[in-house]
Amino acid sequence: MTSFNIFVLLTRNLMKKLILVFILIIFYSCKNSAYKTIVGNAFGTTYHIKLKNNSKINWHLAIDSLVSTVNKSLSTYINTSDISKINQGNTTIIVDKKFKEVFNKSKRIFKETNGVFDPTIGVLVNAWDFGPEKKLKKLDSSTIKKLIQQVGFEKVKITNNKVIKENENIYLDFNAIAKGYGIDIIGRFFEKKNITNYMIELGGELRVRGKNPKNLDWKIQIESPNFDGSRSSQKIITLHNESMATSGTYRHFKIAKNGSRYAHILNTKTGYPSKSNLLSASVIANLDCADVDAYATTLMALGLEKSKLFLKKHQELKAFLIYNDTAGNLQTFQTSNF
Repeated sequence: MTSFNIFVLLTRNLMKKLILVFILIIFYSCKNSAYKTIVGNAFGTTYHIKLKNNSKINWHLAIDSLVSTVNKSLSTYINTSDISKINQGNTTIIVDKKFKEVFNKSKRIFKETNGVFDPTIGVLVNAWDFGPEKKLKKLDSSTIKKLIQQVGFEKVKITNNKVIKENENIYLDFNAIAKGYGIDIIGRFFEKKNITNYMIELGGELRVRGKNPKNLDWKIQIESPNFDGSRSSQKIITLHNESMATSGTYRHFKIAKNGSRYAHILNTKTGYPSKSNLLSASVIANLDCADVDAYATTLMALGLEKSKLFLKKHQELKAFLIYNDTAGNLQTFQTSNF
């Protein structure tokens, strides 16, 4: 695993981020007066929520408020957020519970993946024009070597609720986990309201509890990786009190001057985009959506064969992988517990 030490960065510009999972049309056509459908915008993308509740709560207002608190803490696209101020060098910021929870989740996954998942990769993401900062005009080998010195989550800690960085230029970026965390915050809010049947889909990530309007487990589709932008179903699955996240490369990439295509998968040893035959990775688990969001990112970073080895060690994860074989044909792999 450590021979590659790759980390995938999903851009914070979520309007361009992969939307690899979508809800079955039949799901929305179900009619049950006890269920409400809530549709809106959050984190630069859209959300679709179905919940069983008859109260007259202004759900849009409540969700907007929750999203705002997450953005204030973790959004690298808001200059006045806590994480942006920390990245700008402000050492006086007292981080909140949300920041600390995401930080600690990331630290745990960073350790168990031997650094494959690393939120300090942001400086390279920005350099390659996949992040909120401007792309470097001159990105040569010497510049990349210097930037790599700023990567390493082991160089960051929280002491007395303040972020301490060994290198002041370290750029924190939790975008590969923050959207899933935002879903968790909304789900926890519902549960505090004693709502036990709900589905939250936001930008392709999901968290479900209880039953759907037909009193069945929630059903969704995993998309086929179509590079032409079209959408088709690869597999229909059922979720029961689980979270799901999908990461991939076929919708978010750039074209180099020589015509070659490179995606937002970066090798933290070389600093350059890495190529892999793995096109998408969907992860399901009875965990927070933040966790599966990070694990889906990790699998894309590892590539097909190393993902299989990782999944053998983590039986708590279900995974469905789509990849190209050596002949360029589309193939799939799923864990035995999927």
